[in-house]
Amino acid sequence: MDNQLKKLLESANKVILGKELQIKLSVCCLLAKGHLLIEDVPGVGKTTLSHTLAKLLGLDYQRIQFTSDILPADIIGTSIFNVEKSNFTFHPGPIFNQMILADEINRATPKAQSALLEAMEEYQVTAEGKTYPLAKPFFVIATQNPSHQIGTFPLPESQLDRFLMRIELGYPTKQAERELLEGGNRSGLIEALTTQVNAEQLVDMQQQVETIYVSAAVLDYLQALISFTRESTEFHCGLSPRAGLALLTAAKAWAYMEGRKAVLPDDIQTVLPAVAGHRLGSGSTDSNSIVAPLLELVAVS
Repeated sequence: MDNQLKKLLESANKVILGKELQIKLSVCCLLAKGHLLIEDVPGVGKTTLSHTLAKLLGLDYQRIQFTSDILPADIIGTSIFNVEKSNFTFHPGPIFNQMILADEINRATPKAQSALLEAMEEYQVTAEGKTYPLAKPFFVIATQNPSHQIGTFPLPESQLDRFLMRIELGYPTKQAERELLEGGNRSGLIEALTTQVNAEQLVDMQQQVETIYVSAAVLDYLQALISFTRESTEFHCGLSPRAGLALLTAAKAWAYMEGRKAVLPDDIQTVLPAVAGHRLGSGSTDSNSIVAPLLELVAVS
């Protein structure tokens, strides 16, 4: 593993205790130029994780608190009349940052949620007929509460598909929680963090991920997984071509993090729950159980 990435992960693990896999998947998602959805109950560290990553990556960061009364203009920006010049001037919203935390995204209405669609897919936003490019790199971390909780609006499939990965943090282990209780508030630890990978280095790493080799045999295995989801009665809807590309890109990023120049079937299997779980789950949040039939019934070529 790249030494800078190793230091980044080590630093993050000191703030978010006992969640090594989830942290590594989050960094993998960013290296794959994807967006991350963290779904879990309030208070398990979803917001803390996004703050930690932003600080370690030295990215321009903005948190947007999604509520039932938030409007698209609160996210994208709005034009305000300039009395001196007698014209309207566009004032960019918080979306014009390198890392966005869409906190409790499913507490907002579908209209407000949709304000992120163009940004996440095309890395640009359109306001009043004019298109504005977004910063590079651009990364959205969204958190959402379980759909059964009061005051939530479920994300539609089209919105879920914009997220490369979905992870769940879960409750800490007994040992990790004891360290957390003894260590107190984590905000001080976040403030003390220093940048381990800057924006330029991150872009370079993303470009290196694209060069990771994928053999024909690995592609055969990937296609077999995709075909199984479309043909099996286990799933309501199979993986789309975009989902297949997402799985491939995530596997290349994982291989890069492991210090290899080629993708192995193990890389696909490791990222599969996070990449495919929310696309196949039909409301379930247990990604491992969702993809279990894939791993059990689809043989490696």
